[in-house]
Amino acid sequence: MGKKRRQLKDKPAAVQTPSAAHPEFLSFIEKRASLIAIAAVILASARIIATYTVFNHTFDEPVHIACGMEWLDKGVYTWEAQHPPLSRVAGAIGPYLLGVRYQNQDRKVENPKLQEGLKILYAGHHYDLTLAMARLGILPFFWIACLVVYEWGRRYFNRTVAVLAVCSFSFLPPVLAHAGLATTDMALTAFLGAAFLTLMMWVERPTPARAAWFGLCGGLAILSKFSCLVFFPAAAGAAFLWYAATERPPVGHLFQQFRRRLTTLPLAALVGCLVIWGGYRFSVGKVPPTNLVLPAPELYAGIREVQIHNRGGHYSYLLGERGTQGWWYFFPVVLAVKTPLAFSILVGVWVFLAVKRRLGFQLNWVPAAFAASIMAVGMTSHINIGLRHILPIYIGLSLLAAMAAYWMLQQVGERRWRVVAVALLAAWFAASSLLSHPDYLPYFNELAGDHPENIVADSDLDWGQDIKRLAKRLKEVGAQEVTLSTALVADFETEHGIPHRIDKMDVIHPPSGWVAIGISWWKEYRLGLFDRFPQYVLWPDRFPPAEKVGKSILLWYFPPGSPDR
Repeated sequence: MGKKRRQLKDKPAAVQTPSAAHPEFLSFIEKRASLIAIAAVILASARIIATYTVFNHTFDEPVHIACGMEWLDKGVYTWEAQHPPLSRVAGAIGPYLLGVRYQNQDRKVENPKLQEGLKILYAGHHYDLTLAMARLGILPFFWIACLVVYEWGRRYFNRTVAVLAVCSFSFLPPVLAHAGLATTDMALTAFLGAAFLTLMMWVERPTPARAAWFGLCGGLAILSKFSCLVFFPAAAGAAFLWYAATERPPVGHLFQQFRRRLTTLPLAALVGCLVIWGGYRFSVGKVPPTNLVLPAPELYAGIREVQIHNRGGHYSYLLGERGTQGWWYFFPVVLAVKTPLAFSILVGVWVFLAVKRRLGFQLNWVPAAFAASIMAVGMTSHINIGLRHILPIYIGLSLLAAMAAYWMLQQVGERRWRVVAVALLAAWFAASSLLSHPDYLPYFNELAGDHPENIVADSDLDWGQDIKRLAKRLKEVGAQEVTLSTALVADFETEHGIPHRIDKMDVIHPPSGWVAIGISWWKEYRLGLFDRFPQYVLWPDRFPPAEKVGKSILLWYFPPGSPDR
């Protein structure tokens, strides 16, 4: 990557750190960095596992499990190509080991892949265990993501930055939330980060072994989620442009370095292609809409489906507005309100230090390029249904926050207030994370106020996760029936203990008795109206709920003959 970078390769991380002497506690952390990082990951894993049986399945989990089970049990991948199979298969392994198999759902019914997933979850009537085992299959992706954060910090900064970054990453509620669900987002986070890190290592020293690692991680990233096909080149391009703008290497030198890496690049490409093809069980077939016969035709079909989905958009909600094409500011807004403020402040400190050139690390800008490129790509998307779609951004941001904290802690001898500031920020961050347990999915920071539903819904707040809590609450109040409106599909009465459910509701006048409405169904989908009748004021907009069940379901009670009706 240039003369300065070449001089640094393979040197111990400590050579790349600022010259200021470490205080004793920093030396303590440096010597025990690996143990502290492992302890942080174990703590986070315990917190994640503790949520498995608290929440029922979310909107998307049954479909992912169904697709993974088809891959495992039938050896094909036909339900849906829009998402690649890696995390889906991981989510299906646990139920498969329990003895659950493909349920052969009739494909002529409405939403058959969702019904197939529900049949898998309800098979044998051990729903909690089956769902927990499915979610357990995603936990290794969280471990890999933490390893990427640690190795990136250790290799390019120092062990203290590495362990501070892992501690930050493992305390982020959005990370904990999606590490605990049988979906695709944590796999993308793990392997997009791994692909970028192995790219840096290969660029640094293009040996065959590093090329193979790069190809492996790149292939697994594509098998995780197709958004990596835009995130990865954007991140690599941003890093290169940043390097070219700051280092200004001669063009001839760049061509020389490029030719040097051409010798092992084909190996990386070959390994990546084999990994991807293996992920699709080495299938061969026609690629629609052409008649070309290629390996892994599901790959091309999936990419095409994602393109069509993005062009058509997705029904979404932000700051009181609803639409299908999204908003360029969706992800900046959601990131601002769903990231702990103490963490965001540390990232802001990094920005200040980077502008002032006070950090001292040679490659401190690379995590910033990684994070900024993910945000930039996200801002062009027409699918605005959750922060989870840019979840890998937290790998870069965690490293930035760690560098800022490390710099402030170095000043213990001269500026003790900085150490106090770091301690206060760490306590604030830890408290906001720990106190949010187990509701990591609907976590919002102080900026969101008491009504985050006025900002965003869907997988950032209500992904259908609180039905078990609703059943418990309705049992406590002795409800015999309930009018329930939610976007979740489930066997509410038999499997989840909901009393007799009335699913048809007058949206202009409140029904009598107990009424429960999911926030996404109210705010985003407008109780099924999809804003076709904007002249009407829906009754939930006029009557405040009696209580909130969990974080995502609103509950009312209207006595028969009540004047409120």
